[in-house]
Amino acid sequence: MTATLTNHQVRLAKRPDSLATREHWRFTTEPVAEPAEGGVLVKTLSLSLDPAMRGWLNDARSYIPPVAIDEVMRAGGVGRVVASKNPAFAVGDAVYGTLGVQEYIVIAQDDLKRNGLVKIDLKAGSIGQWLNVLGMPGMTGYFGLMDVGQPKPGETVVVSGAAGAVGQTVGQLAKIKGCRVVGIAGGAAKCDWVVKELGFDACIDYKAGEGAVRAGLKEHCPKGVDIYFDNVGGEILDQVLARIARKARIIICGAISQYNNANSMPAAGPRNYLSLLVNRARMEGIVVFDYADRYPVAVAELAGYLKDGRMKSKEDVVQGLDTFPETLNRLFKGENFGKLVLQVAQD
Repeated sequence: MTATLTNHQVRLAKRPDSLATREHWRFTTEPVAEPAEGGVLVKTLSLSLDPAMRGWLNDARSYIPPVAIDEVMRAGGVGRVVASKNPAFAVGDAVYGTLGVQEYIVIAQDDLKRNGLVKIDLKAGSIGQWLNVLGMPGMTGYFGLMDVGQPKPGETVVVSGAAGAVGQTVGQLAKIKGCRVVGIAGGAAKCDWVVKELGFDACIDYKAGEGAVRAGLKEHCPKGVDIYFDNVGGEILDQVLARIARKARIIICGAISQYNNANSMPAAGPRNYLSLLVNRARMEGIVVFDYADRYPVAVAELAGYLKDGRMKSKEDVVQGLDTFPETLNRLFKGENFGKLVLQVAQD
C-alpha cells in the first residue's frame, strides 16, 4: 500500500547565525515505508509553526536537544493514520504529535510516547484549533497562566504578543477568570482585533512610536501589573517590570525579539530586574512539556470555552511544504495574524 507513496521532507542543512533562510534547509524525497509491528504511518495534514523552532536550530543546551544537521525539522502537527500495526490507533484516526516538516512519518512503537502521538476529536475543534487553543500554544498559555501566574479575579494581567497563538489564549482565559486584561501587539489592526473580537480591556500598539508602551502601561495599568505573560523579552519586558505591583508574577514564555540575534550576541537580559526585589515579585519560566500528563484536563476546559463561544481562535494558514522557510520567518517579522499554520495536505 505504501509502495507508490513518496515522502517530501525539509531537513536542516546548516545552522543559521541569525535568521534562517532557504539556504539553511535541504528538501529531500524518500519512499514511504510500512510501519513495523506496533508502529503507525501518519499522513501530515497541517503543521504548527512556532517561535520556539528557531531556538531548536542552535547547537546549545536547552530544554530539548537541538535539531541535528540533516535531520527532518521538528514540528508538531495534525495528521491521519494511513496504516497501523498498533491496536491503539486505527486507520483514519485523526492524531496530534511531533510529525516533523514532512508529508508522512512512520512512528515505531517505542517512539510513540516520545513523539507524543495522541488521538484527537475533530468534533471538539478544527485542525487549526488543535494546533492553536487545543494544541501546544494553548497548553502553554493555560499552564503558564493558571499554574505559574495563579490569577485572581480583579487582578490586572498584561500579555505581550497578544494577537499571537499563546497570547490570544492567555488573554481570553484571564478574562474568563475575572481579570482585567491588557494586551501588547504590533499594529492597529491587531490591537483592534484583540479588543473588539477577543474582549481584552485594552491593547497597546508597540509600533505606535517611542514611548508608546510606557505611556500605554501608565494609562491602562494605573494600579500596576499583577501578572505579566512575556512572549517577547527585550525592551518591552523592561517596560513592564517598571510597572509591576506588589507580589507580581512574571511568566517567561518566550523572547521572540531576541531569537535571531547573531550567535555571538546573547539575548539581552532585563535591566529593571531590581523591581522584583522592591515589589517582592517573582519571575518564572514555563516549558509546556512539563505539563504533558495534564494536557487532557486543559483541552477539556478550553474546548468547552470554544464550544460555548467564550473563547475564539484565529489561525493564519499558509499552503505548501515548499513554502516552509519563508513561512517560518513570518513569525519573526510580525507578519502572521493569529496562530501560524502550514497546511501540508487537505484532509
